[in-house]
Amino acid sequence: MSRRAVVVGAGAAGMLAAAVLAGAGVEEVVVVDRDELPDGPRGRRGLPQGRHAHLLMAGGLAAMEEIVPGVSLRKRLLAAGAHEVSLGSGMLARTPEGWLRRWRREGPAMLTCTRALVDWTVRAAVLEHPAVRVREGTAVALTGSAGRVRGVRVSGPGGEADLDAGLVVDASGRGTRILAWLDGLGLPGVRTRTVDAGLVNASRLYRTPAGAERFPLTIVHADPYAARPGRSAMVMPVEGDRWLVSCGGTRGGEPPSDPDGFLRYTLGLPDPIVGRLISGAEPLTDVHLSRSTSNVRHYLEKAPHWPEGLVVLGDALGTFNPAYGQGMSVAAFGARVLGRELERAGRPDAPGLARRVLRGAARPVDAAWAVAVGQDVLYPATRGGGRPGIADRAVTAYTRRLTRAATGSFAAASALWDVTSMRTPPTRMFHPSALLAALAGPPLPLLTGPPLTPGEREVLAGLDRTGGWADGPER
Repeated sequence: MSRRAVVVGAGAAGMLAAAVLAGAGVEEVVVVDRDELPDGPRGRRGLPQGRHAHLLMAGGLAAMEEIVPGVSLRKRLLAAGAHEVSLGSGMLARTPEGWLRRWRREGPAMLTCTRALVDWTVRAAVLEHPAVRVREGTAVALTGSAGRVRGVRVSGPGGEADLDAGLVVDASGRGTRILAWLDGLGLPGVRTRTVDAGLVNASRLYRTPAGAERFPLTIVHADPYAARPGRSAMVMPVEGDRWLVSCGGTRGGEPPSDPDGFLRYTLGLPDPIVGRLISGAEPLTDVHLSRSTSNVRHYLEKAPHWPEGLVVLGDALGTFNPAYGQGMSVAAFGARVLGRELERAGRPDAPGLARRVLRGAARPVDAAWAVAVGQDVLYPATRGGGRPGIADRAVTAYTRRLTRAATGSFAAASALWDVTSMRTPPTRMFHPSALLAALAGPPLPLLTGPPLTPGEREVLAGLDRTGGWADGPER
């Protein structure tokens, strides 16, 4: 059996899988990627969502830190300019049920930076291990049989070559060819489901205005309950003294790509705060659009037959509407499953290892899928979602009630933070304390506008170039 492992894909999922394999004692870990990887925190073609807002949640970061021991990814990201944002006090968030309050008690924290910085930081840390190397090329097929995968056929600058491996990990993301590869091994018929709300992301970088360096992350969430297209916007602090401003609109409510239309879109949301902020900020880039946003689930773990030596992780197993900020964390959870199963099995070619990893990695995928699809199916032009059943409608009604309570209840807000930060599964929302808070409703009145400090109000007023026409009541 080869003492080599091959990982397809050098994104977060692939590099975390490589770290796990190297840490388990695999002598050589080859990461194959079709892109020429940048030597710094810059975007690349293989990450179609790379220009848009990404949130690294507390649960995902904790998993990453566990996977890459001896290296504090959090400290490296913060040293490179990432921002740490408390969900309890460090952001302004308008939900469909109203503005969330900011509490003196801290909630879980998330890191905000560009996706390029996250990928670069993870990749640089993992490549410090002498067993890991990157090879430029495109994985075109699996070698082996329906009983055991024995490697990958790679097409590169020098032609095609077979890389033998005791374990192959497909972490190639949304563009995975896993279904075709399985067909080539004689294993067809894997069930796949796609739920597509038609989300279009539009993002632009701005220079952080002087005096606004500590202005909180600001987000106006989409409303899936209004029987019309969802529209949202976010101002997120990132490295380099910049704001990354991302808008998202589902089918029929897509944001435009021209600068004037982009600003008008933000001002036309239920609250115009994002537009008011950026109307006086200096843009650094054009507006970039992306449409690769559907939820796609490959139910590989349910296949009646699965070959030894093949693991699938990250977006190649299930990918989600990026509006919910789950992808990087789910990739980390899957890599952590691989690590735990390797530790239990003792070697990467152990019988049954691949199937156990697949089933374990499917659990966090399913939890994230439930959150993303549970909202996306409510938008009127969503394709592939089907009609919500009685149980779905009951969960939706309860989620709305809990969110409404969270506008004025610390207990309800804490439950939402724990789930949003991916520290706990969605069942946290049904803990007795959360249930009681949802039943009681918000003990404090709804806010009529964002919970700004006096200093933040001055910053907003100083940036606002809308001439007052966006100063109507903040709903």
